Amino acid sequence: MAKKALMVYGGWDGHEPKQTSDRFAAYLRTQSYEVIQSTTLDSYLDETLMASLSLIVNTVTCGSITGEQWNGLNKAVSAGVGLAGWHGGIVDAFRGNVDYQWMTGGQFVSHPGNIKDYEVHITNWEDPLMAGLHDFTMKSEQYYMLIEPSNLVLATTTFDGVHDPLRKGTVMPVVWKRTWGKGRVFVNCLGHVNSDFDVPEARIIMERGLLWASL
Repeated sequence: MAKKALMVYGGWDGHEPKQTSDRFAAYLRTQSYEVIQSTTLDSYLDETLMASLSLIVNTVTCGSITGEQWNGLNKAVSAGVGLAGWHGGIVDAFRGNVDYQWMTGGQFVSHPGNIKDYEVHITNWEDPLMAGLHDFTMKSEQYYMLIEPSNLVLATTTFDGVHDPLRKGTVMPVVWKRTWGKGRVFVNCLGHVNSDFDVPEARIIMERGLLWASL
């Protein structure tokens, strides 16, 4: 039986939520997933739908989530449905809900210098999600995060201090995985716009993360 994924997208249009959702929906379909794309968080209220899923992809920068919507999301992931996402769509969503931040393992706070060149360093070469990949360069936002120490970090970036001298040398997680109850959670801080995923490493990491979260 095909796995089923729910992709909820929206929020700030500058993150191109529809374009990025369409890109990875197309990928999941090549992997024999049934994919439902939605523009409403009320999808999280549909108990029958949520119980049928293998994967939830949240791509909603900023915005707010009601208590009932959060309860639906939390119940599904806690019971074993995977959660995955990229950039602000997952780690700058629902700033007013600290339980959501605890689930994802991080919260965006800044991107000094805005669009800039920076290096992404693979830190866990033995993890299958990173197999065969090498350090790579991005020209995009370099996210500065508040991070849950229990995350299993797979890739990092180092701040050069040019735009914020106090953060010079700070090593910041970029990609990590964790668990929430019985569910797997995968976060990729890359993906400010859809074209960021034209970088092969960024795209491959995200594709592998989607599959891993939904196992």
